[in-house]
Amino acid sequence: MRPRKPSVPRIAALPPAVLAGGALTIGAGGLYLAGLLVAGGEIEDGTTVRGVDIGGLSRAEAVRKLEGSLPAAGLQKITVRAAGREDTVETRQAGLAFDAERTVDRAARSGLDPVGAIGGLFRSGGAVEPVVQVDEDKARSAVGKLAKTHDRTPRDGAVTFGDGKVRQVTPRTGFTLDQDASVEALRAAFERGERNAVTVLPGRETRPKVGADEVRRAVREFAQPAVSAPVTLTAGGQRFTVGPGVLGEHLSLRPDDGGRLRPHLDEKGLLATPAVAEPLASLPTTPKNARLGLNGDKAVVTADGTSAQEVTAKALGKAVMPLLTKSGAARTGEIATRTTQPDLTRENAARLGLTEKVSSFTVNFEPAAYRTQNVGRAVELINGSLVKPNETWSFNRTVGERTKANGFTDGIMILDDQYTKAPGGGVSAVATTVFNAMFFAGVKPVEHGAHSFYIERYPEGREATVAWGSLDLRFTNDTGNALYIEAQSTETSVTITFLGTKKYDEIKSVKGPRTEVREPERKVSTDKECVPQTPLQGFDVTVQRVFYDGGREVKREPFRTHYTPRDEIVCRSPEDTPDAANRASATNASGVEQSLFDLAGLGL
Repeated sequence: MRPRKPSVPRIAALPPAVLAGGALTIGAGGLYLAGLLVAGGEIEDGTTVRGVDIGGLSRAEAVRKLEGSLPAAGLQKITVRAAGREDTVETRQAGLAFDAERTVDRAARSGLDPVGAIGGLFRSGGAVEPVVQVDEDKARSAVGKLAKTHDRTPRDGAVTFGDGKVRQVTPRTGFTLDQDASVEALRAAFERGERNAVTVLPGRETRPKVGADEVRRAVREFAQPAVSAPVTLTAGGQRFTVGPGVLGEHLSLRPDDGGRLRPHLDEKGLLATPAVAEPLASLPTTPKNARLGLNGDKAVVTADGTSAQEVTAKALGKAVMPLLTKSGAARTGEIATRTTQPDLTRENAARLGLTEKVSSFTVNFEPAAYRTQNVGRAVELINGSLVKPNETWSFNRTVGERTKANGFTDGIMILDDQYTKAPGGGVSAVATTVFNAMFFAGVKPVEHGAHSFYIERYPEGREATVAWGSLDLRFTNDTGNALYIEAQSTETSVTITFLGTKKYDEIKSVKGPRTEVREPERKVSTDKECVPQTPLQGFDVTVQRVFYDGGREVKREPFRTHYTPRDEIVCRSPEDTPDAANRASATNASGVEQSLFDLAGLGL
C-alpha cells in the first residue's frame, strides 16, 4: 500500500491557533477544510471491506480492487427454509452481487460530510459493509421456483371406504410463499454474509378445515362401526342382507361448514346395487287392476286387483343409516314401503259404473301366422284398459309402436295405396274392431281414419286403421261412468267388448249408398318386395250413427268415408316379358292372378 503523506506540514499550514484552557480551539470552518485537505480525495487509512484493505487508495483504485476481490468474499449459496423444508439458492442465479462503486462511495462518504471530515483528523478508517445490488428479474425468478417447490394447498383430513375397510387421509397445512418479502430476505442474507446460516423465508400458512382430531373422532364414532358387520333389511316380506363391502361403496363422510365430518349415504346407488335391487325385484312395482268379464250381459270381477309396494331411495336410507352405528342383532331393520292401490278393484267396480255390457264387436279374418301374432299382441296390450269419465283413450299410446322389441312381427299393410310388408301388419283388424265397439257404445270419437281403399271383410264406412306417429284411433268417454275394455282374439277373429253403464237404450248403424264410384287401374311391378293386389272400385259412403233412448230416436251422427280405387298390382321379375305378364294376369286358376285372389283374404 502506498505510504500516507506526512500530516505535520498540512497541520503547520492551518490558520493561527488559540490556546484556551489548555485545549487547542480551531474554528469549525477551518477544521472542515483541514479535514478535506488531510483526506486528499483518498480512502482513509485502515478502511476495509470484508477483509479487503482499501485504505489510502483513490476511488478508482478502490473500485478496481473491490471488483476483483469482493465476489470471492460473498456467499455463493444461501440455505433457506420454507414450510419446514430446506433448500439452497445460488446467489448468482438469484441476481445477488456486491456493487463496488457504491461500496466505495459508502467508504468515502464519511470523509466528505463535516463531521466525518473533522473526525478524520483524529482517527483512521475501519470496516465498511459492502453495498448489495439485486437484479429484480433474476431474484423473482429464483423465488418463483422456490414457491413452486414449497407452496402447497391445504388438505383436509378425510375418511374413505374401500373393500369394506376404513381409510384415513391425514390433514396437511397449506403454505404460500410471500415472494416480495422473500426477495428482501435473500438480499439481507447475502448482505450479512453469514456462512452456514439458514434463512427462513416468510409465507402464509393455511390450516385445514378438517383436522386430525376430527378424523379420529369420525372413524371411532361412525366409520369403523358402519362397516363392522352386515345389516339385515326387510321390505314387503322380503328379507335380505347387505354386506360391509357394499355399504362402504355407498358411504362417505363430508365436512360441514364447521369442519365436522358428517356421514352421507348414496341412497339411489345403494337401491340400484344388485345386493338390494335383486331381492326387491320380486315386489310388485306397479298396481294391477281387477279383471272383469261377463255373466250374460252383467259385468263380474274375474280376478281381483293387486297393489304395488314400492321401495324408495329415501325410505331405504332412512332404514339403513340408524343401523350403521349399532352392533349385533341391533343391525336389523325394516324398510317402509309405499303402497299404491289399483284404480279398479273388486270393491269399487260397481261404484265406477262397471255393471253391464255396453257394446261388443267381432271381426273375422283368414288365418295367417303374422296376423295371429300381431293381433294377439295388440289384444294383450289393450285388454283391461280402464277409461275413466271424460278421459281420452288412445290406440297408439296403449299398444305402443309396432316393433319387434314390442312383440310384433312383419306382416302385410297398406302403404301408398298398395299392400307392402312392414312390422305390425294385421293390427288394423284390431283397430277396426275397437272402432266399431266405440261406435255402438255411443262414445265421442276424437281421431280415426279409414283405410285408403276398401277391404271387403270390414263394414263399409265403419272401419279404421292406425299408423305410428301419423294416425291414431282415439275416443273420449262421455258416458258419465267408467268404461272397461275387454279384448279377446283367436287365430281367425278378434272381439272387443266395452263394459260400463249404457247411456242410450240402443245405437244403430244406417249405411247410405255408394257414390262417386271410381274404377281401378292395372299396374305391373318388378319390385322385389312387390305384393300382388286385386282390383276394387273406389267410392264414397256415409254411415249414420243413430241414438235411441226411451224407444225413440234422439240424434244422428254422420261418418263420411272416401275410398280410393284399389289398383290391380301384378308382380313379375325384370326378366319376364310383357306377353308373359299378360298371360299370367289372365289366368285365374293358378300363377300370379291366383295369388292376387288369395291375398284378398290375407290383407290387413
